[in-house]
Amino acid sequence: MKTIAAILFTVLTIPPMASQQSISTSTLEVFDLETRKRTVILRENTHFEAPNWSKDGQYFIINQEGGLYTVSLDGKTKKVLPTGTLSRCNNDHGISFDGNTLAISNNDTINGNASGNSRIYTMPISGGTPKRITPMAPSYWHGWSPDGKTLVYTARRNGHWDIYSIPSEGGKEMRLTDSPGLDDGPEYSPDGKYIYYNSMQSGTMEIWRMWADGSNQEQLTKDAYSNWFAHPSPNGNQFVYIAYLEDQGDRHPPMKQVALRLYDLEDGTIQTLCEFTGGQGTINVPSWSPDGKRFAFVSYSGR
Repeated sequence: MKTIAAILFTVLTIPPMASQQSISTSTLEVFDLETRKRTVILRENTHFEAPNWSKDGQYFIINQEGGLYTVSLDGKTKKVLPTGTLSRCNNDHGISFDGNTLAISNNDTINGNASGNSRIYTMPISGGTPKRITPMAPSYWHGWSPDGKTLVYTARRNGHWDIYSIPSEGGKEMRLTDSPGLDDGPEYSPDGKYIYYNSMQSGTMEIWRMWADGSNQEQLTKDAYSNWFAHPSPNGNQFVYIAYLEDQGDRHPPMKQVALRLYDLEDGTIQTLCEFTGGQGTINVPSWSPDGKRFAFVSYSGR
C-alpha cells in the first residue's frame, strides 16, 4: 500500500503519455459568463491539456505530448510553439501579466530519470532560449506576480508538498506554506495582494487564500467536493475553479465527473456553471480572456 507521499508523487509526475490511456477525445472549450454558453474551439482524437488565453486575446496555448502549441481563437490554426531544448513540457505553463514572457514546467531528465523532475523555465513569448529558474525538482509553476518579478509554484521538498515563491530571474526560493497535507495551484490576485491556492489543510481539498508573503491564510470553500485550481478573474472580483463531484482526497485524476464553479468574492456566493468529464488537464492554469467575460477549459471523453 502506498503512503500518501507516494500517491502524491505518482499523481503529480505522470509522464506525458501515461495519463492518456483512457482519453480518446480532448475538446478545447470557452465558457461565456454573460450567455452561460459553451463554445467548442478545437476537438481532436488525442490528449491535450491546460489552455492559457493570450494577453492580446487572439490565441490559446496548450500542452500536448511534451510540446506546447498555439491555437487560434477560431480553432482553425494550430502551431508548434518552439521551446528550444524543452521537450517534456507538462500542464503547468503560463503567460506573464505584460504578455512578454512564458513560464514552462518541464519534466527534466536528471540522473537518467525524467519522472518527478519537473523544473521551471522562462522564455520570451515570441521564442528564444529557455532559462532555468528553479534548480531543484520537482517544481510545478502556477502563477506570475502582476509586476512580473516573482513566480509561485508547488514543490516537493523533504517529502512535503508546499507552495514556494522565487524571483522570476532566478534566486533563492521562499517557502510560503507548511501545512502537513498537499498545498497546490497558487495564483496571484490581479492586485498582487493575495495568493489563491488549494490545500488539504482542513482535511479535505478546499480553496484557500493568503497574503503574498504567506501570512493570513484563510479557507474559502467548505463542501463535499474536492476543489482545485482557483483562477481569479482579471478584475479580481471572482474566481473560477474546478470541483470534483466526488471526493478525491488529495488527488486530481483525469476522467472524472467535475464542475466548473464561480466564487463571488464580494458576497461569498458560489455558482455551478457547467458539469462534464474532466479533471487533470482541464483548467490547471490561468485561462481567463483579457476582458474577463470568458474563460477556456478542456473536457474529455473516453474509450
